Amino acid sequence: MIPLVGFKKELDLQVAIVHEVAALVQKEKKVKIAYSVGTMIEIPRGALTADEIAQTAEFFSFGTNDLTQTCLGMSRDDSGSFLGAYTENEIVKKNPFASIDQTGVGQLVKIAAEKGNQTRPGIKLGICGEHGGDPDSVKFCHKVGLTYVSCSPFRVPVARLAAAQAAIEEKRAAAKAPAKKK
Repeated sequence: MIPLVGFKKELDLQVAIVHEVAALVQKEKKVKIAYSVGTMIEIPRGALTADEIAQTAEFFSFGTNDLTQTCLGMSRDDSGSFLGAYTENEIVKKNPFASIDQTGVGQLVKIAAEKGNQTRPGIKLGICGEHGGDPDSVKFCHKVGLTYVSCSPFRVPVARLAAAQAAIEEKRAAAKAPAKKK
């Protein structure tokens, strides 16, 4: 997984190195290893050019911690000094470093997922970071087509429960939807 990609050529150069090293290791060890190479979508440009990046990337893992910081222009490390006032003044409803800002950062995730799928139908899409342990964030990610979560071990039970709830809610909504006429 190549981090902080904003340009397709940047990814292309790194993927070439990965393949070169993988070939050398496989030759030296006399083994064949199946692997895929993808990228972390952590900066807005990477999300907005996901159609180009998906020409090379075999998967996207949304690094929502860094994507939040770069999208909002806020440092997670400094947020304690102003987030209370932002919440009190209703600038933000929730801490965007704990639960995905669905109308801002979330739209970048949605755009990238759609663009990635246009270029590479069925591209593997997931979330990586502490947002992966937030039920609202997991449900949002499910809704926009992400299929895996990578988060801290202690957050895994919550992530699994939220993913299961999202899948059940989706099935219930599909069952209630009127059948389309042909």
